[in-house]
Amino acid sequence: MAENIIKVEELSKSFGQHEVLRKIDFSVDKGEVICIVGSSGSGKSTLLRCINRLERQTSGRILYHGEEVRDVQKEINRYRSRVGMVFQSFNLFNHMTVLDNCTCCTRKVLHLPKEEAFERAITHLKKVGMAPYIHAKPAQLSGGQKQRVAIARALCMNPEVLLFDEPTSALDPEMVGEVLKVMQELAETGLTMIIVTHEMAFARDVSTRTIFMDKGYIAEDDSPDVIFTSPRNPRTREFLSRYLAG
Repeated sequence: MAENIIKVEELSKSFGQHEVLRKIDFSVDKGEVICIVGSSGSGKSTLLRCINRLERQTSGRILYHGEEVRDVQKEINRYRSRVGMVFQSFNLFNHMTVLDNCTCCTRKVLHLPKEEAFERAITHLKKVGMAPYIHAKPAQLSGGQKQRVAIARALCMNPEVLLFDEPTSALDPEMVGEVLKVMQELAETGLTMIIVTHEMAFARDVSTRTIFMDKGYIAEDDSPDVIFTSPRNPRTREFLSRYLAG
């Protein structure tokens, strides 16, 4: 039986009178690669931000290995060290080099010795093809290179789950492939991943589960074979109509 890592129960989120998420229920098992797709404004990124506790849900619970993640900053920090996040806008520290971006959190949060933090950073920068750029600042890098550094930085924390919030949406088309290739390689290692994406071919080929969200609900949650060949929900079919026709 698969090991359940994260469980979302009856999760709702409102901004004022606007209800963005409506009683979301789903769980994430160890080794799953879950792609969340849907139109803009369907609640995808808000769901991811709630899972990472960057947004506080209005109601409902998030459980990590069966324990509720409470609104205690020390517990949230510990949880985030195990559930990492890669943002669409990279969120690198612009005044730091690539190497310092990848060692600062392991030094400050995990309290790793300088040498161990350095070795871990180099290991992950090599994985994403960015080791030659350790002395560069973010301003000297392309968008695709920045995102690969951001992925390496997240990996340096040795996360159990890695969340990706539309990691290619801020990239020029020619840079998208290099980032998706890194993500596909990570998926093949067995890392548990939740990915909000507009890259339908990637979701079809890489995910073990695909979730379609519509107007704050999970409208369909199934294998990519079902979602991308014979979706059951009319809204899923409508959303994917151009892709299915192709």
